[in-house]
Amino acid sequence: MKNTRIGVDLAKDVIQVCIYARNKVLSNTEMTYQAFALWLINTKPTTIIFEACSTSNYWNQVALSLGYDAKLICPKFVSSIRKKQKTDANDALAIVQASFVPDITFISGKSIEQQQLQSIMRLRDLATKQKTALSNQLGALLLEFNIRCSPKLGGLRGAIESVLENAENEFSWALRASLKAAWDHYLMICQSVATYDESLIKAINEHPECKKLLKLEGVGVINAVNLYIALGCSEIGVFAKGKDAAACIGLTPIQHSSGGKTKLGSVGKYVKNSILRSQLVVGSMAAIRMIVKRDAKTKKERWIQELVSRRGIRCAAVALANKNVRTAYAMMTKGTDYKAELLAV
Repeated sequence: MKNTRIGVDLAKDVIQVCIYARNKVLSNTEMTYQAFALWLINTKPTTIIFEACSTSNYWNQVALSLGYDAKLICPKFVSSIRKKQKTDANDALAIVQASFVPDITFISGKSIEQQQLQSIMRLRDLATKQKTALSNQLGALLLEFNIRCSPKLGGLRGAIESVLENAENEFSWALRASLKAAWDHYLMICQSVATYDESLIKAINEHPECKKLLKLEGVGVINAVNLYIALGCSEIGVFAKGKDAAACIGLTPIQHSSGGKTKLGSVGKYVKNSILRSQLVVGSMAAIRMIVKRDAKTKKERWIQELVSRRGIRCAAVALANKNVRTAYAMMTKGTDYKAELLAV
């Protein structure tokens, strides 16, 4: 079984399992989720590769607990290897073929604790988007009646309450009921966001490795959880260096090198971790705006102030986010705490 490799393509209702050994495909069969779970238990552990997608972290954890050498592989890389039309059988075979590519980098799976943190973050992100969308819609609908949401008059809350209490604005009962229902929905979403924030704070206190990331400049609760999820995978070491992690998040210039000439472009716009990068840069921007208003107390603050004077606050924010990722990687891999070096008095 040492030379046997199993490629698993995870679909919504079925699982395709391709077994490769002795330089040939022994089987490529479709299973239900229940049958696959029993098959994992009854099969002698060997190397098994899952395509990173929905439920892949769960099955990766199950396979590891049963003694398998479980790995996750990037779906984009698998699609580039697949030679025939897209079917479950061809995908499972392509997963096996991709695992033989030299110097391939597998994706490290998440632990159940990190999955729980990620679930809270996803719920919070959705609620935040719904909150913004509903607020914009209510403001735009009121503007159709020339009712403006002024901060001096209580903003959206003041405008909604004024409309509902005004008996002379000729609004029908149906519209008043609809506005009241929409406003109640908005308040409920705001309460949900507050609940998610409180849950994240409690979760951070239960994870010391995540809590110590709060000491970094520009890293709050959201960014600490994001960095912990992105860097603190169950098998830490998916990145050889901190700069590799920063490059994966999209905080380094894109390279366009050829013919022995190195050419660095701008920081790439299209990366799979665009939300994480955006949140890190926004957090760094907020920290920099406070640092430039006071005298530098640490060497890092002096470096930030000098960088802002040379390149501007936006470039400095990306540089600080890059440094934060590399520092966070070092803290999590070496088990150290962050302590800024003070300037000599």
